[in-house]
Amino acid sequence: MDMGMLPRKHLHVKHVLQTVCALEAVILRSFGPGGGQVLFTRDTAEAMLTRSGIRILTSLRLENPLARMVVECVWKHSTVTGDGSKTFILLLASLLRMIHTTACKEPNMSHTYNSREAAEAAAARHLAEELLAFALKELMMSLTWEWCLMDIMFPGRTLLQNPHQPLSQTITFPKLLSSFYHTRLGDTHCSFTSSLTCELLTNCTFKNDLSFSSLQFIKDNFPALHTPISGYPINCSRLIEGQVIHRDFATPCLQIHRLPVKAVVFTGYLQSRFLSAGHVLELGLGEQEMEENSGKKKSIVQFSSWSERSLECNIAKLHSLGVSVLLSGVKQSAAALALAAQADICVVECVSEDELSLFTQLAGTTPVSDCWMIEPRHVASLRFCQPVLLGANSYVHVAFDDSEKRAMVKPCSLVICGSGEGQTDQYACAFRDAIYLLLTTLQPTGTTAITASKMNLQPHESLPASAPSFQQCVLEPGCVLPAGGTFEILLHQALLQHGNSLSACDSTNMGIPTVLQLLAKALLSVPQRIYSHSPRHFLQFQTRVLSSSLSNQERKASPAQGCGASNSSTEDDKQIKSVHCCGKADMSSNVFMLDCGLESVSCKYQLLLAVVQCLADLLRVDTLLHSHTALRTQTD
Repeated sequence: MDMGMLPRKHLHVKHVLQTVCALEAVILRSFGPGGGQVLFTRDTAEAMLTRSGIRILTSLRLENPLARMVVECVWKHSTVTGDGSKTFILLLASLLRMIHTTACKEPNMSHTYNSREAAEAAAARHLAEELLAFALKELMMSLTWEWCLMDIMFPGRTLLQNPHQPLSQTITFPKLLSSFYHTRLGDTHCSFTSSLTCELLTNCTFKNDLSFSSLQFIKDNFPALHTPISGYPINCSRLIEGQVIHRDFATPCLQIHRLPVKAVVFTGYLQSRFLSAGHVLELGLGEQEMEENSGKKKSIVQFSSWSERSLECNIAKLHSLGVSVLLSGVKQSAAALALAAQADICVVECVSEDELSLFTQLAGTTPVSDCWMIEPRHVASLRFCQPVLLGANSYVHVAFDDSEKRAMVKPCSLVICGSGEGQTDQYACAFRDAIYLLLTTLQPTGTTAITASKMNLQPHESLPASAPSFQQCVLEPGCVLPAGGTFEILLHQALLQHGNSLSACDSTNMGIPTVLQLLAKALLSVPQRIYSHSPRHFLQFQTRVLSSSLSNQERKASPAQGCGASNSSTEDDKQIKSVHCCGKADMSSNVFMLDCGLESVSCKYQLLLAVVQCLADLLRVDTLLHSHTALRTQTD
């Protein structure tokens, strides 16, 4: 089809804004702590309730290519951080509104553009590109500067306060998880799911106590680490020691009295398969021809006899090694299963690659494809191997013997229950995304940002006397802030201060302050939406956050007060009150932490970068081509 013959539609900024606002209207009712759930009805008449922003957006049947583009950007972001999909849409819509308003106020450059719409589109693209350039180069400086100046509003500002303390036993860890589950699953189940996640991380911890490595292990093996069960409430979810293999025994599971139970991961066939797809079996017609072509042709009897002898030797080899359990990645023949049953070897066939990989990691062994190659390093020691009934399905349950080869403290599997299949899948996705959230939180945030920002400072610029040095301002992994809009309010203030300093130092550079004002105003849309039920509460919350930040700066500037701050920390722990009931501006930092929950600074930073990148990509599109044929099929 000639591309020049396709109907075209020139896009303006208002078209992009209308599309994003339509998506915003969908997610607003489920946004914030008081947000409700969205009811979806599938083609199978199954109803699904959800608060997950990415699930809501991906469940929509969108025909507009811009809308699909936005949802794809949100999906890519959520696969990295596990959170922030609704805030993504809210910030994107707010930025588009302000850019559209600013672009409309720009003078109409009629000598360059044919229409006012074209001039507005060019101005909007310019602002988006300037905003993207600022986000990539200088956003981290504003974020880190404000973080350092306020000295953080509470003592426990990171997940890694004590390197010798397990991550799941810190005070901040369950609060971060509780905030996440509250927005994803609601207030009813957030405490239970948070505790269950903490228990999972406590058990699935490496002996060298590397929190990041443990989280990465759970992320990589999560499909094999959890078992979904429908028809039960979520409160029935629990941890099971060892590993649950999602297959049943192919041979009768006999009571194994020999301890430890020895198991082998086998990726080949016990009975050799001579004929595969594309192979041809040629049969000889006489003894003379057989002798002449002995290297090429064999009788069917010889094939069968050799195959049976090979199978018997393989079973005998396993039996001599004391192997009682064979985990196979392929389907074995009926003859192989029969001989294995006679030798009291339990066979579990067609085990997925993910589960076999998890088993070898937990057992400290390696898989083998040929029985004649089996060595002691291929044999795993188990405490037991038995069937387990989970829901309506029978699976294989194994527990690993205590061994120095095992790197994990106490391997376990997560059983996730839900009232229906869709609800169970939502809970499983919530657990998985919580791991993504923790991983992103523990990753270093902009490790080179301070160096780059230091180079961008003008020679006559200087930091306040109370500000720490650049080396002290690097955001260490695990930085968290009180939830509920604290991050947005503080960064809003930092951006305005940074913009004012730039405009005061360089009167010719007016672009960057404009961009900073746009981003600063857009950030306030998040706490404003959270407190949309009462604007007065928003103003009170904003005042308290800024007042607490100011008081921390003053306390940091005073050496006498700074020395006494650590002595009074124990008294602050006793003054745990609700933030909504506290009337003092310099309230205890623990009030914020314990009442509002926590949010990850690294996840927020990644969210801002993703939103600004999506904004620039959207405004780069100026024409839509309408095609009446399918551009992509299911087989592509």
